[in-house]
Amino acid sequence: MPLSGIARAEDYPSRAITVIVPFAAGGPLDISGRILTASMQQTLGQPVIVENVGGAGGTIGLARVARADPDGYTLGLSILNTQVINGALYNLSYDLQKDFEPIALYTDGPLLIVGRKTLPANNLQELIAWLKANPDKATAGTTGVGSPQHVAGALFEKATGTHFQVTHYRGGGQVTQDLVGGQIDLVFSDIVTAVPQIRTGNIKAYAVMAKTRLALLPNVPTTDEAGLPGLYSSIWNSLWAPKGTPRPIIDKLNAAVVAAVDDPKVQARVADIGRTLFPHDMMTPEALGKLQQNEIAKWWPIVKAAGMKAE
Repeated sequence: MPLSGIARAEDYPSRAITVIVPFAAGGPLDISGRILTASMQQTLGQPVIVENVGGAGGTIGLARVARADPDGYTLGLSILNTQVINGALYNLSYDLQKDFEPIALYTDGPLLIVGRKTLPANNLQELIAWLKANPDKATAGTTGVGSPQHVAGALFEKATGTHFQVTHYRGGGQVTQDLVGGQIDLVFSDIVTAVPQIRTGNIKAYAVMAKTRLALLPNVPTTDEAGLPGLYSSIWNSLWAPKGTPRPIIDKLNAAVVAAVDDPKVQARVADIGRTLFPHDMMTPEALGKLQQNEIAKWWPIVKAAGMKAE
């Protein structure tokens, strides 16, 4: 590293840091991101400010991060879609694998397979049998082309040999409203949206798309337990810097994320919104970089085979 880079890293941070959330304020990433930045601010001793830069599935915000100076003062908070799926959906102005430095994983949230309460199926195997008996008649709701719900549905179809119609909505609230109302049959839903409706009996929960059950829903089996081993899908959050950011700065930022994850107050707030935190061995920059590569290898062929095109 040049001497100027070393000096810059030693003084870092000497002013406010901006974390770009590539979606509108008030969404799941924005809420969990603000919990993180409040903790990082205490650790780093400088303001850590969230800036919401929405539009085009998160690509506008991520482009800002990719073009920023690699000095540690502009960072990006990403989800699976912005750091993986979008590479198969959009003609991006940046390279997901070459234009960012991984800092750390932050929170995870597996998807839930849920259905309208009037569906005849009472478990996952019965659901698959019903879908096979009624090909192309069922409808799954999503929050848009290439959304986590959309790609998880494509993964499910491939794994089970089923096929259903897909209806895209503008937001998760409308999807849930129509599922509760019985206008659609299925959703591969995020935890935050689904849990309240499951608890009140407004929708049926068939499985958690993860290796372990959710503390919030201890009676809902995993896909492994329900007879679809290895069918996992989750929306993980992670922090990234522009390519070329000096390693000592990356290490300081990584330490601040780890300190946040170790804070009981952060742990409680993250649990309240239905998210989980990663173990320490998954929180290195190298682990995040490897996860991204593995997820690209998993999801890009599924997105392309399903013929998904950005709207």
